[in-house]
Amino acid sequence: MKWTESMKSRLGILGELLSFFWANKWWWLVPMILVLIVFAVLIIFAQSSAIAPFIYTLF
Repeated sequence: MKWTESMKSRLGILGELLSFFWANKWWWLVPMILVLIVFAVLIIFAQSSAIAPFIYTLF
């Protein structure tokens, strides 16, 4: 239990959101949220011209 509490405190708002999903049995939403976060990070990195050709090859 200490491990999950330390991870929740490190993640901040995201940790609170994940623990809320888990407590309310919405754990099935966690993979969807993680995929959305990954896509958001890819879109942010795609805005820089140096990384854009590498991300373009993924799609």
